[in-house]
Amino acid sequence: MVQQFIAQAGWTDPDLRFWHYRDKDMVEVDLVITRGRQTWGVEVKSAVTATPADGQGLRRLAEQCGNDYQGGVLLYAGDSAFALGDKQTLAVPLSRLWQM
Repeated sequence: MVQQFIAQAGWTDPDLRFWHYRDKDMVEVDLVITRGRQTWGVEVKSAVTATPADGQGLRRLAEQCGNDYQGGVLLYAGDSAFALGDKQTLAVPLSRLWQM
């Protein structure tokens, strides 16, 4: 999944940079995308359910980035999209990536 984001970014915005986030408490975000100071987070889960607790890493990233945090997404194997506690962070089914 991460490799696909990186490959497609080369076609759309070569200024994007890709990172992995892990802090001293071992809280992680699978993929952090930056353009200058603007920052987005992407988590990928294979589970068919998602809860606000699954967005812990994205929330921690948002705290660290402050106003530079643009938003985050938790991609998962379920079928419903919903906010993960705030309007900047969403849980979205993986299948939506391939819908038009």
